[in-house]
Amino acid sequence: MNFPQIVQYGLAGITVGSIYAIVAIGFNIIYNTTGIINFAQGEFLIFGAMTAISLSKIFPMPAAILLAVAATTALGWLVERLVFRRIPNASILRLVVITIGISILLREAMLHIWDEQVRSLPYFTGTSVSTISLFGAHISPQVLWVLGVCGVIVAGLTFFFRFTRIGRAMRACADDRMAARLCGINDRWMVSLSFMLSAGIGALVGCVISPLTQTQYDMGAPLAIKGFTVAILGGLGNSAAAVATGLFLGLLEVFMVSQFDAAYKDAVSIVILLIILVFRPSGIFGRSQISSLRAV
Repeated sequence: MNFPQIVQYGLAGITVGSIYAIVAIGFNIIYNTTGIINFAQGEFLIFGAMTAISLSKIFPMPAAILLAVAATTALGWLVERLVFRRIPNASILRLVVITIGISILLREAMLHIWDEQVRSLPYFTGTSVSTISLFGAHISPQVLWVLGVCGVIVAGLTFFFRFTRIGRAMRACADDRMAARLCGINDRWMVSLSFMLSAGIGALVGCVISPLTQTQYDMGAPLAIKGFTVAILGGLGNSAAAVATGLFLGLLEVFMVSQFDAAYKDAVSIVILLIILVFRPSGIFGRSQISSLRAV
């Protein structure tokens, strides 16, 4: 393998890893506020992309993407408001099973709305044959859009949770929900906001990756598995670690494909997930356990 090939595979791995990291961050946003692992996160991503594709036939693409993100954010609010808020004092296991059921329902709904046809948004810059040369490797300009948007999301969320009043309130709910409530924080609204934020971010990423990966109704579950693997690998709730572990998994998969059959790519994630769950369930970075919320 020569140097340009290494660069080519490296850029592909970073792109894939960035997507996994953002999906994992979506898991962590909800987990940090509610203690729930939301397995419908992948469906939020695909719903946003599919909605944007349909709206792009009516509106300019930037407007279609904004409307799709808004619609998916509203869907996240509806899921929390109409489902989780109506089952107080439920165990974490029951809530996780419910998210799996929601994932299946959303996937079937998308099948009926958009059928099995593969769709995609047009490239944001250039066309499918446009490339940029970098150290002898050739990449699509859309890859730069993916990396740029993912970078902005990570930086924006870091600023939001550290320096804004609402972000600090969400972190307070994660640490001690009762104490946060006694301090005047509306914990119910923080839970709703976590679902809305997670869904909206997922929709935006779904739109950005659509030109590269194409979009189909059933793509959410594999992405959710990869995102969950990254979240576990970095330590549930640790979004900074999710970025590092997402890039690691993306690079590992891409270089695995370069040396072995592509069929082994998905097996890598499952094997890593099983190893981490057995030998280090707290994740590689060993994040300290936060208080799990037993109800929403």
